[in-house]
Amino acid sequence: MDVHQLIASRFLDDHLVVLPGGTAGIKVPRQQYTELEQATAAGQPAPPWLLKAARQRWAMDLPPGRPAQDYLLVREKADPQYSRASWEINLGCNYDCEHCYLGEKKFEGLPMDGKAKLLHTMQQAGVLWLQITGGEPTVDRDFTDSYTLAAELGMMITVSTNGSRLWQPKILDVLTRMPAYRVVVSVYGASAASYDGLTRRKGSFATFRKGMAAALEAGIPMRLNLVVTEHCADEEAAMVAMAEDWGLEHNSYVNMAPTIYGGGETLPAQSAKHLRRRKVFSGCNAGHTFFHSDPHGIASICKVGRDPNVDLIAEGVDGLRKLGAIADSLMLRTGGCSGCQLSGSCGVCRPMAKLYQEAKAPLASYCQHGRQKEEVPA
Repeated sequence: MDVHQLIASRFLDDHLVVLPGGTAGIKVPRQQYTELEQATAAGQPAPPWLLKAARQRWAMDLPPGRPAQDYLLVREKADPQYSRASWEINLGCNYDCEHCYLGEKKFEGLPMDGKAKLLHTMQQAGVLWLQITGGEPTVDRDFTDSYTLAAELGMMITVSTNGSRLWQPKILDVLTRMPAYRVVVSVYGASAASYDGLTRRKGSFATFRKGMAAALEAGIPMRLNLVVTEHCADEEAAMVAMAEDWGLEHNSYVNMAPTIYGGGETLPAQSAKHLRRRKVFSGCNAGHTFFHSDPHGIASICKVGRDPNVDLIAEGVDGLRKLGAIADSLMLRTGGCSGCQLSGSCGVCRPMAKLYQEAKAPLASYCQHGRQKEEVPA
């Protein structure tokens, strides 16, 4: 199956036409979306307005007499309707970073037929934007096959990676033939000493640089997450300079979190001078328009609030109907900090606060109350 040049999909209450690998899209009225559905179903050419819009938005000249279905995928209506999902394809990793929120990183997950079933379920649920993450997703034996299938199913893919395997021909090939919406690379230092110290893998900085060089030469669209810990606290400026030299968008990630099991072993990696007050939590759409899946197809409202959950392999798309109620229950201000009288005005995501509490983390690392410093988003 060839990858589609354009994808038309419902997105919440809107209707979009998007370009795989592109960040600009077209919002279309329901009537025009219906025209696209009818044209592809009947094997007819696309309406003239799409040809004009594609030329204006992407400088793309679509063949006026060619059947629209040859280059346009029109996604079917979904029920329930989710717009985004994240998927840990495998928790295994070729690094052993001391700050990793996953804790124990086991190489286990679904076989390829199970991965295919999960991706088809996501398609049926209307997922347009899919984040493939890990662990390190590119070490999974089925990464390229899974990525290819997700692209063929009409998903805009983000890959979250440490970049260490981007130089491998098989991975470069799939990322150039089927461009990702974005490849997000985590950066753990600007020198071998700090980078290898955090990852606890000698030579990892050199491999990271090799992967980046190959991806940049291939024109892979990337964004960098600069992870600032005790190991590289004095290298933040150098990390920013490295990103700017590459001409890449970048963001500094400075607040370390407990593990998904509520363990505090990750917290000593926190650079005290880089600890920032988290943006006040005012609600989110986790569980309602977004969901997360672990390597076994167990869906939760997000990466933090993992319990209760739904087995998508056993229940399929109908299981997702439970997530809205699960999300609402997890956000209730019950079982909070012992003796706290301010729970009604708490500005921290409740599942996130629970992990910090289980990890017995200092209040300053997550509590919003009693701190007068200027608010700086993490």
